[in-house]
Amino acid sequence: MAQDPEREEEQQGEDVLLTSHALDMVTLWNSSTVNAEMEADMIRGVLESNGIPVMVVGASQYPILGFEVRVPRGKVKEAEEVIEQAEAAGPDAATEAEAESEK
Repeated sequence: MAQDPEREEEQQGEDVLLTSHALDMVTLWNSSTVNAEMEADMIRGVLESNGIPVMVVGASQYPILGFEVRVPRGKVKEAEEVIEQAEAAGPDAATEAEAESEK
């Protein structure tokens, strides 16, 4: 609070609770290609494994309408960074991570 500057300094290192519009789900990715459902599932897996809430919108019965991956507005930047890192690491990193988890 503005009346308590000492408390603000203490809270700078803590996680901030998302409220109000920061929780609105916004589209991070969308596609109506043939493999859109598979891509959406892969993106969902990457985001969930990094602790980012995610919602996939679309129906297998109507793939022509496409699929969307949505995340809370307050997590968009973090989600974009996580996806960028996963794309940069490529499929070899996924194979290595899977092998490590099986040990």
